[in-house]
Amino acid sequence: MTDDSRQRIERVPGARRARLTPAPGTDPEPDTGTDRQKDAAATGDGGTKGPNDERLRQDVPPHY
Repeated sequence: MTDDSRQRIERVPGARRARLTPAPGTDPEPDTGTDRQKDAAATGDGGTKGPNDERLRQDVPPHY
């Protein structure tokens, strides 16, 4: 009755929590994003600028 296509719970020595094995058909490596997202994050630019971007950067929220 064991099904190898399911996730299993693995004990991690010295850790308080257990870990699941990767789900079948998935990539266990984290998604690092696209090159465009990396470039935008490195330059601090979120991509194309809209008409209100400068105003939003200059506005100061009220202090309560």
